[in-house]
Amino acid sequence: MLVSEILRIKGNALFTAPPDGTVLDAVKTMAQLNIGSLVVMDHGQMLGMLTFAEVLEALDKRQGTLGDLKVSEIYVRDPVIATPGLEVMELRRVMLERHQRYVPVQEGRTLLGVISFHDVAKAVYEEQSFENRMLKSYIKSWPDEETA
Repeated sequence: MLVSEILRIKGNALFTAPPDGTVLDAVKTMAQLNIGSLVVMDHGQMLGMLTFAEVLEALDKRQGTLGDLKVSEIYVRDPVIATPGLEVMELRRVMLERHQRYVPVQEGRTLLGVISFHDVAKAVYEEQSFENRMLKSYIKSWPDEETA
């Protein structure tokens, strides 16, 4: 299975935050949309990712307050980036190794979407469930030695 297949199924809606926006506004957006990341964009270009991990770290460092903290002060500037042709199992390996829960998908300089670890886990689960059903069906249809 390829990354492009996950994007096709889940859709490619992008939720963004400007680098000069406040982290508090970004948190409100993430909470309202029930998402764990925002793509930090400036003039149509992806600068990086803001995830709940960076927000929690900022809250810890600032004794539980965000105040006027800007997105530009905490976002990840060099996130792992996937291409549409990447195998999902390879993406899963990279996400595990780099502890990345959200990965933007780019083709050249075009941002196509963001895939979460949940999206990857769901795709792998569904693919394996399908294969299991096919194998069970094949085994059930195998001729019985006594009747053959």
